[in-house]
Amino acid sequence: MPRRRKDRLRAGVCFAVIFIVLILILIIVCTVKSPESHECNRGMFRKAAVAADSQICSSIGRDVLRSGGSAVDGAIAALICTSVINPQSMGLGGGVIFTIREKTGKVKVINARETTPRKFKADLLSECSNVTGVHWVGVPGELRGYERAHRLYGRLPWKRLFEPTISLAKRGVKISPLLHQYLSVLKEQRTALSQLFMYPNGTLMKEGDTVKFVKLTETLQKIADGGAEEFYRGDVAQALVRDVQAAGGSLTLEDLSSFNVTESEAWTISLDKYLMFFPPPPAGGALLSFILKVMEGYKMDPTSIHVDERVLTYHRYIEACKFANGLKQFIKDPKFSSDKEAHALIGAEFAERVRLLISSNITHDAQYYNINPHPDTQGTTHISVLAEDGMAVSVTSTINHIFGSRVLSPNTGVLLNNELADFCGRTKHIHPGEKPPSSMAPVILYSSFEKHTLVIGASGGSMITMGLATALMNYLWLGKTLKDSIASPVVYVDGKSELSFEKAFNQDVIKALQQLGHTVVSRSYFYNTVNAVSKHEDECVNAISDKRKKGEPAGY
Repeated sequence: MPRRRKDRLRAGVCFAVIFIVLILILIIVCTVKSPESHECNRGMFRKAAVAADSQICSSIGRDVLRSGGSAVDGAIAALICTSVINPQSMGLGGGVIFTIREKTGKVKVINARETTPRKFKADLLSECSNVTGVHWVGVPGELRGYERAHRLYGRLPWKRLFEPTISLAKRGVKISPLLHQYLSVLKEQRTALSQLFMYPNGTLMKEGDTVKFVKLTETLQKIADGGAEEFYRGDVAQALVRDVQAAGGSLTLEDLSSFNVTESEAWTISLDKYLMFFPPPPAGGALLSFILKVMEGYKMDPTSIHVDERVLTYHRYIEACKFANGLKQFIKDPKFSSDKEAHALIGAEFAERVRLLISSNITHDAQYYNINPHPDTQGTTHISVLAEDGMAVSVTSTINHIFGSRVLSPNTGVLLNNELADFCGRTKHIHPGEKPPSSMAPVILYSSFEKHTLVIGASGGSMITMGLATALMNYLWLGKTLKDSIASPVVYVDGKSELSFEKAFNQDVIKALQQLGHTVVSRSYFYNTVNAVSKHEDECVNAISDKRKKGEPAGY
């Protein structure tokens, strides 16, 4: 065969091979599912998402992300929004804890939880039967937390994060069904707080009515223009201190100006294929971790909640929760108490020791779990954010009880926390500058094996621990989707070892647990609310805002 003909034949074969390879590559590209190549299902998004307690605040956070903001920018904007949409839960007068996962995988905790004023009521802990009022106010840390997180991770200007909420507040905010539900506690009062939600004739506003946060809007604008310094050293600080002291409180300018944010590495535990990152004490992540490590040892799977196994599974879980309540005494501010005991209780060895104390057919009295009865709190909000660059933020904020101390600063519009109530039943001594123990547990889970990130946390005061533990057990081991894991009814174990069940909980299981000796009491409200964002590599972002607070996620 002539050489020229052979060359032409060889070139033709090469061209055919190249053509076939290109066709195969095109087929692979067209068939592989990725967020960029197909539409995402409802509630899922291609690149990023925010899960807050309301659709308005989720959307504000989403818009900040879409405008080039970081996950921290989106979280802060959504938090500022929540302070006017759900003011009964959080605000500038409270405290906040961030768990932040950087793009590199490093996880940092920023703790700006409130602290005890230098001058507090000496016999405060003798008055724990009534924890509203100005004496229970801790030094607010909320804005210092935002400031530190933004300084480290922010992309957009500080002022930009406040603008959507300032605009919203100027127009007036419609009272949501959730806020309306709680306004009744203000009905018989004639205070600055109750008057905010009342018409001139003294009648309370109702769902759908518009409330104008006039003074708070002015304060937000000052902080947007002047930074957090305005709240801690400027005109806002002076007005806030005057109002608190006029009401009989002890907050001083020195308390505000000397507030310090704590930065630390996250604590971690392994859960099957995952690492779970959470804040150290005085946050409540160690108690959540303890429950999960105990339950992990039972090797649960979807059959664990089938008819034959479900009573035993819930009994073991309830016993673990009772032990967790007994361990609350070890959750303290490490600045004033060693965290050695708290660190020990998240270990596998300690979990095994506790499993040996859990029998399958009996429960015990409170002393068995070393429980000191403590009051149950109800407030708080949680926001989960995942940005398209992979940065994740799990952040929980609170003023503690519903409407906090119920003390509103008339000249700033700031609703103040009652965070010192968290010392009740947990300690005999309080120190100036001490952060109270908390149930807050903003966590992030990551599996390098599955290339999966889960950003999750909860609100609901004391119910945070059980709400989160239930959702994570459902998702990690019991075969439920993230949506169903969060929506599943919970059992709450209170500080007296009494059980309360959400209405949809299986009645046969409740009766069987009573037969094992558990005490069951009714409860009017369940405050547990879990918000989460989840993403597997090359898949859509799944965002869930808990329906218990009528929340909706937002993303793009």
